[in-house]
Amino acid sequence: MLIKLAFLAVFGLCAGGIIAAGVFAFLAIIGVFPRLIGKTGTKRHIMLYETVIILGGIAGNGADLFEFSIPAGRWFLAVFGGAVGIFVGCLVMSLAETLKTLPVINRRIHLAVGLQYVILAIGLGKMLGSILYFSAGMGL
Repeated sequence: MLIKLAFLAVFGLCAGGIIAAGVFAFLAIIGVFPRLIGKTGTKRHIMLYETVIILGGIAGNGADLFEFSIPAGRWFLAVFGGAVGIFVGCLVMSLAETLKTLPVINRRIHLAVGLQYVILAIGLGKMLGSILYFSAGMGL
């Protein structure tokens, strides 16, 4: 029984590591990290970016495996949610740029100018919905 549990633990950790590596490779391929580095003008801190990305992956896997309480609960959740929202927004825009979807959307809805306002309205609507959802205590 102990050998079976040890095998399952090693197999699960290896599978999780492979999935995490695949996700990070996907993010690197579509250009999220290089785009953020280029936009912020922080090319001289590439080693720091790599270290933080790796530590974030390890911390995410650890948080997924183990349950622990966070002393600053709601405040931490608000800051963390904002950071994750910004990252997901960058991910979506990188993916949209990579797949060249913005010109397709522009042609389909026959919008000559103002596509950026449509995208901003969608993002603000999602943000407002999330704020209402979590402020009403539905997400806790």
